[in-house]
Amino acid sequence: MERTRLYRNGVMEAEGFPIDDVSEYVGDPSAVVWFDLCAPSPADLAKISEELGLHPLAVEDALQSQQRPKLDTYDSHLFLSVYGAKLVDRRLELIEISAFVTKNALVTVRESPRFDIDEVLRRWDANAEMAKYGVPYLLHGLLDYVVDGHFEVLQAMDDRVEALEDDLFEENTGDRAYIQRQTFEMRKKLVRFRRLAVPVREVVGSLLRRSVEVLDPALDPYYQDVYDHTLRVAEWTDSLREMVGNVREAHINQQGFRLNDIMKKITSWAAIIAVPTMITGFYGQNVPYPGFSQPIGFWTSTLVILVASSILYLIFKRRGWL
Repeated sequence: MERTRLYRNGVMEAEGFPIDDVSEYVGDPSAVVWFDLCAPSPADLAKISEELGLHPLAVEDALQSQQRPKLDTYDSHLFLSVYGAKLVDRRLELIEISAFVTKNALVTVRESPRFDIDEVLRRWDANAEMAKYGVPYLLHGLLDYVVDGHFEVLQAMDDRVEALEDDLFEENTGDRAYIQRQTFEMRKKLVRFRRLAVPVREVVGSLLRRSVEVLDPALDPYYQDVYDHTLRVAEWTDSLREMVGNVREAHINQQGFRLNDIMKKITSWAAIIAVPTMITGFYGQNVPYPGFSQPIGFWTSTLVILVASSILYLIFKRRGWL
């Protein structure tokens, strides 16, 4: 079934009709048309471009992947590009979605089926009475779903960073290289996520600045709410990057502290071992000394070794070196 909808005077009149029928409705001022294209071919977009009068540069941007999130203004329409985000098995997925916005038509172009367009439809249906505001309301539902997806990703990342913080101070050291790998991978994810999620703030902000031309005043609070969410996404992302950096720095410091502890233990045991080595070395001289060739000499040296080693052990233990 084609992903299409026709609204007339704020009421959904038809759904699932062929995209070829769109040209019959776009000329009607009382009609609002939405249709969705998933991984379209250049020929598909060229056909739509003729019917809606889309700018060739906008069509080119919709066909090219890895576009930066943006809002472009043309004479007959707006073109925007954003990214939906989700975590799948701790792997960050960013799915590009573009939209052509005309006076009475919204065209969504998805990079792949992984972007759940059905959830956008559910949001539209949840507030069906708002459909009277036309294309701007449909666009709001799309942007609201995208930004909410960013929140879900950040919440999962936040939980993961907290788990890393707990692992960092576990008494059981375990595999410390695991923490280093995880912090490095988390930082890479956050850098990639920030590059494609934070610019949505500029997209929504541009729409708000053009609200007199594009939006009905009744929709301003809705777009302002989405804009506030984009600000929170930006702040949360920067906060998580700082937290990951702090975890990584604390992990490096812990490694330094552990190395110091190991060196102190090695030094302490070396000092303890050095005492009996010195004494036995002294008594190993081939010259007469007090107790030479007598049992008293052996017992005296043994007693000195035990007393001196015990004193050194107690001193190092009290200082926490052993």
